[in-house]
Amino acid sequence: MTPRIDDYALIGDCETAALVSRAGSIDWLCLPRFDAPACFAALLGGPENGFWALAPVDAEAQASRSYRDGTLILETRFETSTGAATVVDFMTPRQPLADLVRIVIGEWGEVDFETTLVVRFDYGRTVPWVTRLEDGTLSLLAGPDQLLLRTPAELHGEDHRTVGQFRVRAGEHVPFVLTHKSSTVETRQHGDAMLELARTENFWREFSDRCPPVGAYSAPVKRSLITLKALTYEPTGGIVAAAATSLPEWIGGSRNGDYRYCWLRDATFTLQAFMQLGYYSEARAWRDWLLRAVAGDPAQLQIMYGVAGERQLPEWEVPWLAGFRGSKPVRVGNAAAGQLQLDVYGEVSDAMMQAAKGGLPPHPRTAALRGVGLEYLSGLWREPDEGIWEVRGERRHFTHSKVMAWVAFDRAASLVPHSEEEALSVARWRAVADDIHADVCARGFDPELGSFVQSYGSKQLDASLLQIPLVGFLPPDDPRIRGTISAVQDRLTWNGLLLRYDTESVEDGLPPGEGVFLACSFWLVDSLVLIGRRDEARQLFERLLSLTNDVGLLAEEHDPRTGEMLGNFPQAFSHVGLINSALNLHRTAGPAQERAAHDFVDQPVPRSG
Repeated sequence: MTPRIDDYALIGDCETAALVSRAGSIDWLCLPRFDAPACFAALLGGPENGFWALAPVDAEAQASRSYRDGTLILETRFETSTGAATVVDFMTPRQPLADLVRIVIGEWGEVDFETTLVVRFDYGRTVPWVTRLEDGTLSLLAGPDQLLLRTPAELHGEDHRTVGQFRVRAGEHVPFVLTHKSSTVETRQHGDAMLELARTENFWREFSDRCPPVGAYSAPVKRSLITLKALTYEPTGGIVAAAATSLPEWIGGSRNGDYRYCWLRDATFTLQAFMQLGYYSEARAWRDWLLRAVAGDPAQLQIMYGVAGERQLPEWEVPWLAGFRGSKPVRVGNAAAGQLQLDVYGEVSDAMMQAAKGGLPPHPRTAALRGVGLEYLSGLWREPDEGIWEVRGERRHFTHSKVMAWVAFDRAASLVPHSEEEALSVARWRAVADDIHADVCARGFDPELGSFVQSYGSKQLDASLLQIPLVGFLPPDDPRIRGTISAVQDRLTWNGLLLRYDTESVEDGLPPGEGVFLACSFWLVDSLVLIGRRDEARQLFERLLSLTNDVGLLAEEHDPRTGEMLGNFPQAFSHVGLINSALNLHRTAGPAQERAAHDFVDQPVPRSG
């Protein structure tokens, strides 16, 4: 069967994540953290690049799957003519090693299972040395990495694979525990698999039970919240954009990026999603990660960083991986980290304001970072850049970039001054904001189209223009806003959903062709709410909900021709969009209304949690 991106489910331990297929095969896993080299890479290559299959011998077995309510514990139920059993897949919260646990639990009758384990370190290339230790544990070792597999099932080596068959009857369970460790440290974990299952379930339920109801959208909001938590690197609070690299934005195409890093463009949306649901400790961890990552010379501000704030993310191609369904190249690292994108200055500034408005305790570096950052941006905002979509072509004066530069100065100018010196700074920042505003309105708006345009002098549109009302650049009832929303709908809609821009007519340094971008469609929902078209917004939102796969996950993009998901998966940006749009529809004043009305709260009340 030809694989689809939406065939996969996510499990993880808030430091890394694995992707599990409908058929019970783990085809992607990086250890010990999200951006480490994969030891299972069949997702982007073939079986020879590493996977772990666990399924009935009977090829006709009927399979169904779901997450345990409120958790990231995946249950895949197999039913055969002789019985039924469930495979429970999860990763335990670290203590301190990474454990991937699979438990086969018999329900009725008896079922014969088979398992095949192929470990290939270094993104599917390095074959480990396999030995059996004195206690029966299987050791798979190569260089710095070692995996230990504990199970009562009988396994043996066969053609550089570890294979085995076993039978499970009603009331029985057969556990498998795969532990990653440094090959130089003699440390092992020997926890009971069923006790680890209970501990992991308690961890996720304690987290998800705090989620307030969101009316009819409570279930997808909670699933999206769990997904965001799963994509969080717990030691630092950084949130990766996706769990994998190089899943294509077009099958067979080359728009394949590594998204296992943290983007500043996600900052404000993510903070709002967490705070609006009452998750202030997660919001504070993300805010603090952000301020650590951007500390330093503002001229060196990047659009993305590693999970611990790393700046060096060199991009290279993996020639031994054929790509998902032949979509080459497979990339590790991301060259866009070295691009100039003016919008990130606005994202950081707005994130700090939203954190203050939401009641997060002030951070001691915020004021200093704001001052030096704006000083630098005041001489930079007139320059062209690569824009939010990280074009690999010529720099341009992107309208969205200028608008977000305005956001940076506008938010600073909204501060309540407490001294004459602060009053002078506020006045200066307001003057720069006014200059940018006038420049955008004069050069970024096309009267003939009745719409703002992608870049100065262009006739092309861009879904990022929907950010103009969402950040409060112009009021929702301004005819230029309504004209822009209508133009974007008319010219960028494909089967009711939004493209980022027309890759056929815009030169961005890559071959044309991609699906509809789901986060942009959520922005359209939010924009429609702002201009009072709530019924239309709700209809679009419910269409977007129908695109989630059977376990409630969303990728970056969607292919209207085939109905399948495209791009990296699961995508934090899509799930943040789902949460915020649900809140905008459910509440009288949701995240969009609060962000557009950007008044500053001078002395926010710190919140706990």
